[in-house]
Amino acid sequence: MTLMAQGGDTVRELTVEELRNKLGTGMEISNEENMLLSMGPQHPSTHGVLRLLVELEGEKIINLAPDIGFLHTGIEKNMEAKTFTKALVMTDRMDYLSPMSNNLGYVLAVEKLLGIEAPPRAQAIRMILAEMARIGSHLVWLGTSALDMAAMSVFLYCFREREYILDVFEMCAGQRMMVSYFRPGGLWRDVPEEFIPAVEEFLRFMPAKIADYEGLLKNNPLWLARTKDVGVISKEDAISWGLTGASLRGSGSDWDLRKATPYIGYENVEFDVPVRTEGDVYARYACRMDEMKESLRIIRQALDKLPDGPVNSADRKVVPPPRSELGTSMEAVIHHFKIWTEGFKAPKGFVKQSIESPRGEFMCYLRGDGGSKPARVHFRTPSFVNLASIPVMSKNLYVADLVAIIGSVDIVLGEIDR
Repeated sequence: MTLMAQGGDTVRELTVEELRNKLGTGMEISNEENMLLSMGPQHPSTHGVLRLLVELEGEKIINLAPDIGFLHTGIEKNMEAKTFTKALVMTDRMDYLSPMSNNLGYVLAVEKLLGIEAPPRAQAIRMILAEMARIGSHLVWLGTSALDMAAMSVFLYCFREREYILDVFEMCAGQRMMVSYFRPGGLWRDVPEEFIPAVEEFLRFMPAKIADYEGLLKNNPLWLARTKDVGVISKEDAISWGLTGASLRGSGSDWDLRKATPYIGYENVEFDVPVRTEGDVYARYACRMDEMKESLRIIRQALDKLPDGPVNSADRKVVPPPRSELGTSMEAVIHHFKIWTEGFKAPKGFVKQSIESPRGEFMCYLRGDGGSKPARVHFRTPSFVNLASIPVMSKNLYVADLVAIIGSVDIVLGEIDR
């Protein structure tokens, strides 16, 4: 039996050829007696609008093909119709679980193209918020992955702590999720007085919360049975498929861009890169749990070293004048108007900037043509690349294992369909 088609009151079995045409895929079917299952695009365990076309022999996965494009937004092309600053808001909508990381990757690329650098205080604040965003993203991953495997309590606890992180983002940017807080040359504005006490409080209670999550899962026999030796991918295969982030480090490769090619001052803080060698679902889980602990270390050091001073570059051709000048200076008003209507001009040339997002390497390719709008914007997003490895991880396993594997790869469809 393959797949059943229903039309009116009649139900009939589709042939393999009809099935291929209906599903729009060129996936080869190894045995016509096998079942071809369309998993999604609304299935909750696919973590977004993703369809997986799965060939099954009983419950065993023989073949698998991801089918994407249901969420396509045209973000890259739309950014080319906006000024460099206005295009920033588009990056929030890609990895919507970690908008701060998207902002950072894009803004650093713009600054590299312009040949400017944000002041030290802005760099430190960027680091603190980027690491809080990493923890917040990992909390969503942990909660939803556990929920996929029927561990509901973990989901509730993770989202409770994530709310605190979003409150801090709102305190700084005025928005909980679509923040657009990092700007070319620095930040939208300096952090408020309540910022440091709020981050201190987060550093105080968060280690115990992570320990609570581990207490529920780390030695839980059901969790171990669903994650150990499931979805294994070797170090060599992980590198060949271009995996990055915890999906790569869980297979034994010590690669983290914050160490390999430091940016915004990561070379000045001490932290370890968690690595596991098993390459299974549990290894990817363990890496992300340890990453949250290391992020707390980074935040602690950045907060202790937080310097005074401005949060925006002195280059007035890029950064709008402070609001305080608008009431006393006609030149500031004109400058403010020109920046927000015409934008600043970037030189001809192209740059590439990569950062370590919660899911892996987030790369922004940016090309300028001398005008106020980017001539080309392209992103290398980790979810898009990491998704391709799921067929390798799930070969000859069961449908129930596929649910665990998808969660362990930690994809976000917004940065796949862009």
